[in-house]
Amino acid sequence: MDDVVVGPLDLTARVDDALAVQAVAFGLTDDEIGVRRHIVLRHLASPDARSLGAVAPDGRLVGFVYGMPNDRTQWWSTVVEPYLRRGGHQGWLDDAFVITELHVHPAYQKRGIGRELITRITDEAVEPRSLLSAIDTESPARGLYRSLGYRDLARHVLFPSASSPYAVMGAPLPLRRR
Repeated sequence: MDDVVVGPLDLTARVDDALAVQAVAFGLTDDEIGVRRHIVLRHLASPDARSLGAVAPDGRLVGFVYGMPNDRTQWWSTVVEPYLRRGGHQGWLDDAFVITELHVHPAYQKRGIGRELITRITDEAVEPRSLLSAIDTESPARGLYRSLGYRDLARHVLFPSASSPYAVMGAPLPLRRR
């Protein structure tokens, strides 16, 4: 990870920095950033939401992760539940810590930063398992998740606002180490 430091992040205070990383990593438009800003701040109002950041020596945020215990009444959970139910995996929605967002600036990818962020945040979880959703393509991110023990629970999940299908992945905690 070179000289990047991973540690606690006040995501509310640095939401714009985090969304700038997400915009580059995920290819977001200004309008999408505006919508996501509202969503992130709403999520962070949950008392159990946690976040970590990866900070370069100059203080620049180059990666972040945040998540929270799953709540079946939240939007994400209600969208993925029918897909999980079809595969007999709806029980994964109970007692799960959800990785809501994990992004690393492309210039800092492939250095172990994403692995450090996700393992550190899930190591703090009291839940026995973790869930996340990722674009349903074979990508470095999906490869990372698989290496940590995540497996596909549902594929071709369609979120109303997304143009690409997603996969919902789950892993027992603690995550697998190399």
